Amino acid sequence: MALLPITLIGDKILRRKAALVKEVDFKTVELIKDMFETMRNANGIGLAANQVGADKSIFIIDISVIEGHEEIKPIVFINPKITYRSENKVFIEEGCLSIPDIHAEVERSDAIKIDFMDTDLKAQTLEAKELLARVIQHEYDHLQGVLFTDLISDEMKKKLKRELTKIKKRDIAFNYPVTEHADYQMQL
Repeated sequence: MALLPITLIGDKILRRKAALVKEVDFKTVELIKDMFETMRNANGIGLAANQVGADKSIFIIDISVIEGHEEIKPIVFINPKITYRSENKVFIEEGCLSIPDIHAEVERSDAIKIDFMDTDLKAQTLEAKELLARVIQHEYDHLQGVLFTDLISDEMKKKLKRELTKIKKRDIAFNYPVTEHADYQMQL
């Protein structure tokens, strides 16, 4: 397993819709293992493939490190599609490994249903609520080219503009490996 550099806000791959996975080969399995190692090294609870420069419709989640969620096993989502979002919405503060040290309140559905493939490319459906639903929506958005900062108020965007620019220019210290330039894309 290897630590992969994390793409940052401003990196082009974060704004593209991820390509569907047609097969899970050795390279895909290695990518998923590396994504888990990278996420854990950065103290994250979710990571999308485009956050490590891979143009694949994959994200991973492990919220078992959060108190009260220890029983939820790590999950790999391949070619996910959210099929239901509850009308009940809640605001909760979010952060993102691609936007380090920035946090803001984001409104999301408190319950969702998602269809996806597992690593054997077998169809799965998961109903999730609360924290798990929030993390799934956040990572799913990554695969659509959407960042949580797209969902915050204009006033908050103005407040964060200076810090976001520093991140884009890589003018801050990072606690984990990050890409060196905005055109980074992993060769698979």
